Amino acid sequence: MKETNKKAVSLKTLNKSNVWDIQENDVFRLWEAAEKDADLKENMRHYTEILRSAFDIEEVKIDKPEVVKKYEARGFKVGQVRTDENTKTKWAVKKHPITRVTDLTYENIRHISAAKLMEVIDRNFGGGWDSLSQSIQDIIQSGFDISTTTLPKDRLHNPGGMYEKKVADGFEVLEIVKGLWVEAIFAKVKPLVERPRMKLDIDEDEELDQELDDEYAEIEDHYNDVDEDDDDYDEDKLTEESYRTTIDENPEDLDLEAAEVADDDEY
Repeated sequence: MKETNKKAVSLKTLNKSNVWDIQENDVFRLWEAAEKDADLKENMRHYTEILRSAFDIEEVKIDKPEVVKKYEARGFKVGQVRTDENTKTKWAVKKHPITRVTDLTYENIRHISAAKLMEVIDRNFGGGWDSLSQSIQDIIQSGFDISTTTLPKDRLHNPGGMYEKKVADGFEVLEIVKGLWVEAIFAKVKPLVERPRMKLDIDEDEELDQELDDEYAEIEDHYNDVDEDDDDYDEDKLTEESYRTTIDENPEDLDLEAAEVADDDEY
């Protein structure tokens, strides 16, 4: 893998993604370095779970040379780790192989090369890209740019065609023969893109709050205002009628009206 992906790690900074960057010997080296930390015992289970996500770890209960040789013959590295202040345990450690498409995960997909990916897909019974499940395709495309084409054998390698352009652009190619046709799968590692984060300091927060206050302060309530575009709108008439009362100023007229109403009630 690229050197930029190989960053210095410790047990404290190890996670289920970057654990795929280390090898068996690194497991013992990191554990030995962490033995000096007081919190190793408290977090031992957490560290072990992360290591087990990328490695097979077996405790060597019978510490004999013939037993160790059997582990080594199976591809394990054997070494000692301190599990508490007074006890050392022998571990056999082996990295999980990525040989089948079902071994691919979101955590390890960025820790294999495009050439390795082509090998893994080629072992999938030769079915081609469409034979992969949607979940596996999603995992692969999270780490690689993928494109495919299916053409007759005699046209696939035509000069200036898609095959030639993809290879020139750095893509790895897997050719899967399907009778008289060939499916070509092109793969190239996607560059890592860091998402920009918006960071507001205290002064910017205060400025934003002030802008919001000013914005709402400018909003005035005109719900009960008279529409000056209304045809019936007359400022002089409105001023006069606004102060009229429904009570006549002559009390005698009021008495007469009251008497007339009384007479009507008799009928």
